[in-house]
Parts: sequence; C-alpha cells; structure tokens
Amino acid sequence: MNALFSTVNPLPAILLKPFDGPSRRRCINGFQLSAGDVDRFNRLLARIGGHALETDQLASAGRELSRPGHPGSAPPCIRQRLRWIAAVEQLRDDRHFEPANDGVAATAAAIVDYARSRDDLIPDWMPQVGRLDDAIVVETAWPRLAAEVDDYLDFCRVRSEEARQRGRNLAGFVFTRGDWEQVRYEQAVLDQYERQIRESSFLPASTPMFRVH
Repeated sequence: MNALFSTVNPLPAILLKPFDGPSRRRCINGFQLSAGDVDRFNRLLARIGGHALETDQLASAGRELSRPGHPGSAPPCIRQRLRWIAAVEQLRDDRHFEPANDGVAATAAAIVDYARSRDDLIPDWMPQVGRLDDAIVVETAWPRLAAEVDDYLDFCRVRSEEARQRGRNLAGFVFTRGDWEQVRYEQAVLDQYERQIRESSFLPASTPMFRVH
C-alpha cells in the first residue's frame, strides 16, 4: 500500500454512520446549509456507495474540525483526503492508464467533477472546513478506489523507471496499463525464481553413510 494512504487520519466519527437523532444544527461556521443542497449531496453519496448525512452531522463535524488559532489551515484529515483527490484526478486525466472497469471510471469521474465544481455543499473559501464536503465524497468512494489508486501510483513509478532506463523523456514516453501489467508479471516471475534459488541448493544431496556392524 502506498504511503499516500497507508496511515489514515480519520474524519469525525459522527459522519461514519447514519444519524438517528433529531437534526437541529444547520450552520457550519455561520454558513447556512441549504436543504436542497444537502439532498443533492446525499444523492451523490448514494451513487458512490455511501449513506445519507443529516445537517446536524455536517454541522457537528464542522464544529469539531474548526481549530482556534489555525484560521487558514485545514485539519490533517481534510488535507490528506485532498491528496487522495489529487491522485484520483491524475488517474482520471492520464490517457495512458485505462481504469480497471467502468465502475471505477464512473466513481473517479464523480469525485473529480464534484471537487472541481464551484456549486458544492460547503463553499471552498470557508476557513478550515471549506473542503470538508470534498473530503466526505472521496472518503465515501475510497473502498471502491483505494486499490485502483494504489495500482496507478505504482504504474507511475514503473513508467518513470522504464523511461529512465530507455533514456526517454517521460513527457513523450508512451507506456500503457498493459505495459505495466507485463512488467509486473515479469517481475513476479523473477521474484519467484529468485525465491526458489534461495530456498534450494545447487549441491547434490549428500550420500547416505553406510555403517559396518
């Protein structure tokens, strides 16, 4: 697993399961959440495999993540998920890396389109928590995308190494997912051979000793 998401800073626990209490709070740092916008946000979450959130959960999470003395800095859990979004965006925009299936492609597109949109649930300009909704979206979709993003980051590593070995400029080097899969297959075969060598010996088996009674 790539270090990008091997250690996870969790989002507020109140966001992780359906809410079963009365929804009273509707503001995040003074910003009034629109019922229509929340409904539209929840339809997106449902499409990518998540559960609906109440305004109270969103407002409570925003309050928990608002840290006095850090007016312009997003909390670590949000910053980490913005890095996830950047990786998903790079994956989606890389014309040489074909997603594993249509479901992965559609989920990646939904995340990137939402993150790029200016018409989202929480204004991006809000200090600290303006990207909380983006973080929730990618968190919701992550079970579907984590393995694919991990593969893509390894694809980028292998592509760079292959371009270097060939003395080619990375910008003009054509290297596809099929090429990456072939390199990984050849490496797996080599690793298996080397393991067999380590676990065996070229020396012939010792001859049993005969005892004269």
